[in-house]
Amino acid sequence: MRFSTSLVTAFIGLTGLASAALIAKPAPAVEERALEYVVKPKVFIISMFDPETEVWYGIPEFDILAANITVPGFSPLFPDAHCTADGDICLLTTGESEINAAVTIGSLVRSPRFDLTSTYFLIAGIAGVNPEVATIGSVTFAKYAIQVALQYEFDPREIPANFSTGYIPQGSVTPDQYPQSIYGTEVFEFNENLRDMAYNFAKNVTLNDSDASIAYRANYATADVYAAGAAGPDVYKCDVATSDVYYSGTILSTAFGNYTNLVTNGSGLYCTTAQEDNATAESLLRAAIEKLIDFSRIIVMRTASDFDRPYPGEDATYNLLYADQGAFEPAVQNIYRAGVKVVEGILDGWNTTFAKGVNASNYVGDIFGTLGGSPDFGPGSVFNDNPVLKRDLATRETLKRSAKGRRNVPVKITWTEA
Repeated sequence: MRFSTSLVTAFIGLTGLASAALIAKPAPAVEERALEYVVKPKVFIISMFDPETEVWYGIPEFDILAANITVPGFSPLFPDAHCTADGDICLLTTGESEINAAVTIGSLVRSPRFDLTSTYFLIAGIAGVNPEVATIGSVTFAKYAIQVALQYEFDPREIPANFSTGYIPQGSVTPDQYPQSIYGTEVFEFNENLRDMAYNFAKNVTLNDSDASIAYRANYATADVYAAGAAGPDVYKCDVATSDVYYSGTILSTAFGNYTNLVTNGSGLYCTTAQEDNATAESLLRAAIEKLIDFSRIIVMRTASDFDRPYPGEDATYNLLYADQGAFEPAVQNIYRAGVKVVEGILDGWNTTFAKGVNASNYVGDIFGTLGGSPDFGPGSVFNDNPVLKRDLATRETLKRSAKGRRNVPVKITWTEA
């Protein structure tokens, strides 16, 4: 259809006047209206990189891309949180490694766009796995997160003959001595009752597997100690190790398993290996001090994408760099398969169980006892079982000089400022 030149000119002139009128409206009013929209999720899924995030896209249970919220402080690669239209479920991507996780979660908990006071956090990502405990393709739910690489490190070619590893707990002089210098992020303990409920939601799910995984895990059947690694994928309760270093090998994995046993007083089970969980936990703990979140509402779910050590006769470098373990895609798919059951379980039981919270029968918090109570690992609470509300300089200096905890174990406290 054609229009006359005069009509087009008149239309453009009127449009210009209308546009000018619109531009003249004050922008702050729009910004104020945007800030009135606060999302109060029931479940917030925490992913670490693209595949873990994208597995939630286009699923039949809910549309996680219905609302997208840009959050200042998030990773430049992943600047948005994604939510369902009703705001009940949200998802973010921290970026990989401890620093990315800490900064992203720290930005989330202080964003005015979210009310997280009753939110359950589902940390859902892939991980390496200890074949003494589980196998590739498996799903794990953790009670503890242990920062295994927060130690002294010596090149193994320069260690004493009676040392089995170059890792020495900080402030100590042998690999089997409890760390004498504690930063506060070494161990986090999560709500065991909530962990068990999440496990029960997921335990009967049909897990994804691959022919390549079946063939690769069969190599572990040559050693009885790796019976779990040679078996098919399943759902487990076991704990997660955090290290920025992506490691492989029997020597390192055994050392970190021993450290897990040491710093949890024998109650932790070294099972999966990841790069973010202690950092995420520390950011959430600091938010819990300010009553921004409830630390007893955290679930740590990791699915196994690769073995942390080679099978007998295989080189550690080959295991990490070249072997076709065939478990990456199944592990990613199993994040969704198991995770969606957890999300649905929380939403379905919201009014009867989860809105009011799941009471923890175990200690919940960090190695210091920052949130109150006495840790059942480490030296015990350095705050006499009381939650930290405000720490003045005099109190902090006193604790630095003489902290012994409730178990009368002398420990040098190294503060990480909130």
